[in-house]
Amino acid sequence: MHPTDAIFYHIYALGALGVLDGPRDQRNPSPISRIGDWIPAMRRVGANTMLLGPVFESEYHGYDTVDLRKVDRRLGSNQDLVELSARLRGEGMRLVLDAVLNHVGRSHPLVQEVAREGARSPKARWIAGFDPAGPGRGGLPFAYTDWNGNHDLVKLDTGNREVRAWLTESVIGWIDEFGISGLRIDAADCIDREFLRILGERCRERDPSFFFVGEAVHGDHYASLLEESNLDAVTDYEAYKGLWSSHNDRNFHEIAWSLDRLFGARGLCRGKMLYSFADNHDVDRVASTLRDPAHLHTLYGLLFSMPGIPSIYYGSEFGISGRRAPGDDRSLRPSLDPRTIPFQAPHPDLARSIARFAAARRASRATRTGSYRQLHVEMEGIAFLREDEGDLAAIALNASENPLTIPVKNDALAGRTLRDLLDEGFRLRCDGQGRATIPIHPRWLRWLVPEGP
Repeated sequence: MHPTDAIFYHIYALGALGVLDGPRDQRNPSPISRIGDWIPAMRRVGANTMLLGPVFESEYHGYDTVDLRKVDRRLGSNQDLVELSARLRGEGMRLVLDAVLNHVGRSHPLVQEVAREGARSPKARWIAGFDPAGPGRGGLPFAYTDWNGNHDLVKLDTGNREVRAWLTESVIGWIDEFGISGLRIDAADCIDREFLRILGERCRERDPSFFFVGEAVHGDHYASLLEESNLDAVTDYEAYKGLWSSHNDRNFHEIAWSLDRLFGARGLCRGKMLYSFADNHDVDRVASTLRDPAHLHTLYGLLFSMPGIPSIYYGSEFGISGRRAPGDDRSLRPSLDPRTIPFQAPHPDLARSIARFAAARRASRATRTGSYRQLHVEMEGIAFLREDEGDLAAIALNASENPLTIPVKNDALAGRTLRDLLDEGFRLRCDGQGRATIPIHPRWLRWLVPEGP
């Protein structure tokens, strides 16, 4: 599967399975086997790639790792993950793991060894900012660099050759043992870029199609991170923000500016892939962020039609809510039963809309791989053109509560008859100069492609 054909379904396993606060002597031998219950949910929305994470032994939330080769005992065993991966492959789906390579938890054996032996330990130089004069935060006898002010996360020196070798062999072990198809690299924008490039080379020696998504927050860094680290994609936080705020503020000039800045003729990421999302384990659920629930449909329509690889966070396809509390992300990572949520969901029709968007994306090569050109923008509407070697798709979106007509003009549309992938009966004829006026229903979009072969 080419990365541009991927539609991700993101599951935060410790939360989804309800074991985040579970006992360490978990009696259920295989909670992670229940992740397989989400496969029908993935099929329902057209997803073909599961992003699962984090899954390795940790102190609490999964990003404070204490063993990179052992599945967290709250989730089950290594063999359970092997079997889940095999089941996904049997369903024609891929498994991507959330890889925490930038830092470890304070109780990780290497951190504890340095705590005992201090500068005498060979592992002391594995820890970024190691200073034996200490003391460090959180009770450690040495000072260190943490991640983003979180003293429970001890940053590794990924420029150190021994650290690189240790982390690389751990990841290669995941490929060999679990048969994974890719990684989402946590805090990739904080990791040594040469190390990421080397890691990518090693993994692609095992599997040429191995896929890397790097977590990055600031849009100005996307292009350099992609180029210098040889990642396939980075997380598109810039467009994430524009997706919901353009709807809330009734100002589509914001998302139009971001899309043009990233993907337009002189875009920072023109020709590159970004990983697009409406929400995830670190931010409020989009249903809690949008002021008008009807905008869920147009937001996901835009997510699936704009440049990027779309991702759905588990349960958000039904519009479940969730807001962060100070120092507590548990409401973003709830325990959910995929077998019952369709019957309890606040917005049961949203998943059907997303499935239609996924089908339209699959049917249009230009939407998956094409360039981006803005055709029109106004306060509650936008139109843009995607093109790839003669194939094209014209997207026109109306976020208002009233019908809207959007005028477009582009030479690529000249003389074309367009059909709507979301409305089989709709046809639109463009004149010889590529002009047309597109009528759009309230809170909906047109996904127009050329009629005929």
